[in-house]
Amino acid sequence: MSSSIADPKIIDLLNDRKKAANGSGGNGGAVASLEYFPPRTDEGVKNLYARMTRMKNNVSPLFTDVTWGAGGSTADLSMQIALEAHKRGHVANLHMTCTNLAGDTDPKVAVKDALQQALDGGIRNIVALRGDPPAGEEEWKVAEGGFSCALDLVKFIRAEFSDNVFGISVAGYPEGHPNAITEITDPSTMTPSEAARSSKSHETGQVYTCKDEDYEKEMIYLKEKIDAGADFIITQMFFDAQVFIQFVKDCREKYDIQCPVIPGLMCLNNYGGFRKMTKFCKTRVPADLDEGIEAVDKDDKDAMKVYGTEFGRKMCNDLMEFLNEDVAPYALHFYTLNLEKVVYGILTELKMMTNVEDANEADASLMTAVGSAWARVGDTVQTKDDKKQKGVVTDLHKDGTAVIKLSSEDGSGEEITLKKGEYEKVF
Repeated sequence: MSSSIADPKIIDLLNDRKKAANGSGGNGGAVASLEYFPPRTDEGVKNLYARMTRMKNNVSPLFTDVTWGAGGSTADLSMQIALEAHKRGHVANLHMTCTNLAGDTDPKVAVKDALQQALDGGIRNIVALRGDPPAGEEEWKVAEGGFSCALDLVKFIRAEFSDNVFGISVAGYPEGHPNAITEITDPSTMTPSEAARSSKSHETGQVYTCKDEDYEKEMIYLKEKIDAGADFIITQMFFDAQVFIQFVKDCREKYDIQCPVIPGLMCLNNYGGFRKMTKFCKTRVPADLDEGIEAVDKDDKDAMKVYGTEFGRKMCNDLMEFLNEDVAPYALHFYTLNLEKVVYGILTELKMMTNVEDANEADASLMTAVGSAWARVGDTVQTKDDKKQKGVVTDLHKDGTAVIKLSSEDGSGEEITLKKGEYEKVF
C-alpha cells in the first residue's frame, strides 16, 4: 500500500497536452523534462537537492529522470534521489536496469522489491533499460537467473504489477546502439542512410556507423519493447537533428511505432566532457558543431556554456519545427549533467522560461557521478590523496582497481596501481 500521493503517469501527462491542443489540431507543443545522475559525495547530493528545487521552480519540467549507475552501482542512491525528487514536486522517472541490484539475491526478486519500494513512495514511472556493464568490465553479461534485456524488464513489470500501475519508457538509438556501431574501413561503401548517421573519430579520423541491417534489427527490437507495454521512447544523445528526424520518420512509416519519441539532449558544458562522451558512444558530430566547438576558448568555461546555449537553441528549434507536426506529443529532454546554466540559457532563448532565479554552479566540481559509465581506459583521473596527481587509466580491473600512468612533461610518467576509491575521474 502506497504511503505517498502518487505521481501521474508521464504518458497521461503527454496525452493530456495533446487533448488540450485538439482545438488547434496540434500535439501540445514543446515542454521541458530533465535528467540527473547520483553525485559521488554526500555534499554533492545535498547540493543536487537544492538544484532540483530551483529547476523545478524555474523550468516546471513535465517529468524528471534519475539515472541508475553502471552495473546497478547506484541502486540505493538512485532510489533515494528519485523519492526525494517526488517529495519536492517533480514527477520522478526512475531508471532501472537488468544488472546487479542486490549481490547474491535472486535478480528478479531484487527488481520486484525495488519496484515495490518506488511504488510505495509514490513513483509511477520507470525507464526500463538493459544497463551498462559494471566498472572494469567491457561487456555486458546476464546475471544468473536475471533479465537478458530491457524487453524482459518491460514484460516483467507489466506481468508483476497489475492495472498498468507504472508508466514505462524505453531507450531509442537514432544512430544505433553503441554495440551495433561498427568500424568502416572504406567509407565509400556506405549507403546514403549509413553515411547520414555515421561518425568520425576526432582523434584518428576513423569512420563508424550502424549498418542498415543492424539498424533494422534495432528498430524491430524497439517495436517489440513498445508492443510489450512500453508507453514512450527517450532517445540516446545526438547532435545532428536530421538523424533524429529520420529516426522518428522510420518509426512512423516503416515500423509502425506511433508512440511519443522524446529527444534526449546533451547539454554542452565543457570541451573535455563533450569529446569523451562522443568518443565513448561513437556519436555523430556534425561539421558545424565540430568546427564551432574547436573555435571556442577551451579554457573559458563561460564561453563554452554560451556556445552550448546557442547550439542547443538552434537544434531545439529544428526539432520543434518537425515535432510540432508529429502525430504524438513530446518533450525536450535535457541531460543536465546536474548543472543548470545551459538548460536555463536554451529555454530562455526558446521563450519557455520566465521568472528565472540566477543559476548557481559554484558546486560544479561536486557533480561527478557514482559508477559513471564513462569511467574507462583512457580517462584522465587524479589521486584522492593530498598530492592530487593526475594521470591516464591504462588498465581497469573488474574490482575497480586501476593502472594509471601519471602525467609528466616528457611523457615518461611512472605507472601506479590504485584501488577503487583511491582515485577519481577528472572532468
